[in-house]
Amino acid sequence: MRIVYLWDADYPWDVRAEKVCAALSAAGHHVHLAARNRARLAPRERRPEATVHRMPPLAGVGARMDALLSFPAFFNPRWLRHLARVADHARAEAIVVRDLPLAPTALRVGGARGVPVVLDMAENYPAMLRETWDAGRARPLDLLARNPRLAAMVERAVLPRMDRVLVVVEESAERVKVLGVDPARVTVVGNTPPRARARDPRPRKAEPGAPLELVYLGLMEIHRGVGDLLDAVALLRRRSFPVRLRMVGDGRDLPLFRARAEGLGLGADAVEWLGRVPHADALRMVAGADVGVVPHRADDSWNSTIPNKLFDYMAAGLPVASSDAAPAARVVRETGAGVVFSSGAPPALADAVAALADPALRARMGEAGRRAVLREYNWERDTARLLAAVESVAAAGPASAP
Repeated sequence: MRIVYLWDADYPWDVRAEKVCAALSAAGHHVHLAARNRARLAPRERRPEATVHRMPPLAGVGARMDALLSFPAFFNPRWLRHLARVADHARAEAIVVRDLPLAPTALRVGGARGVPVVLDMAENYPAMLRETWDAGRARPLDLLARNPRLAAMVERAVLPRMDRVLVVVEESAERVKVLGVDPARVTVVGNTPPRARARDPRPRKAEPGAPLELVYLGLMEIHRGVGDLLDAVALLRRRSFPVRLRMVGDGRDLPLFRARAEGLGLGADAVEWLGRVPHADALRMVAGADVGVVPHRADDSWNSTIPNKLFDYMAAGLPVASSDAAPAARVVRETGAGVVFSSGAPPALADAVAALADPALRARMGEAGRRAVLREYNWERDTARLLAAVESVAAAGPASAP
């Protein structure tokens, strides 16, 4: 089949977009990925996972203005034209749109062509925007372009019209059903790693007196609890508990966290800022740690989605210290892969880390998480669900009215 995947940012790279497109391509489908092009790369590129179609730059405007005018909003006519061109070029039989911003665009283009539309819903988008506003990090343009109330209205309008909704976790499935989606049109396709990443356990030797190595992998944003993690590390060091934190990633709030670490007296011996690195390098950095931390706040957003990092830690055989955000806490408790603490409470996070001081306990929990990836939380199982969902929708044709 001929499938178009609509991604609202530059490509490469995004881990889920690559995995979904690669899985569809490996199954024999012809995949075309429509993407933004702020970097002004080649308009078309053949990659193993898909043929990438990048938005053509506007003639006569600079790179900054071109980027502003390519903002991924459902009312942006550039995205309508771009997706229409790609869909017609590919002779699309299905459109898969990633997340909410361009979902109405996909419905309009798909409806005009009698092509079914699948929403790949990686997160609770209105709640994610609300987190940004609550943290005081919204920008003037966000009043229109990233307004949580407007996003919630758009979500309520488009969800019931989707031919299929892919969600990343069971809690998200329950949420979209409440919003009016027929349960038969909802499929869970998780943010899981391939089994191969968990097949070879890495022996871990605890050196007497060595600090406990923590790792955080992901975006540096306030609502992800990164500040709580820094506070917990400072608290542990005040208790004379030997601990060191490795931070892998970047994000809009990174300068705030660097300043916070400095204010807490956390120097290079306490926190290592590694920035954004290639994915393979990031996974190697994770594998070299003792404990993986998921400090996300237990709010509407993180109670209905689940981070990739949880399964990356488990696949690497790391015990997990997770906040009580519902999906992550459920997985950690059900698998025995780590400990759970109350989100937003640095002392509770510090206590959770201290509870993992015993190397034998860490080894048992790390092994439990690794085996859970091999058994259940792996991309092979999620790929089967992905293919069944997309192929059945494409075969049936659009169920919703144009």
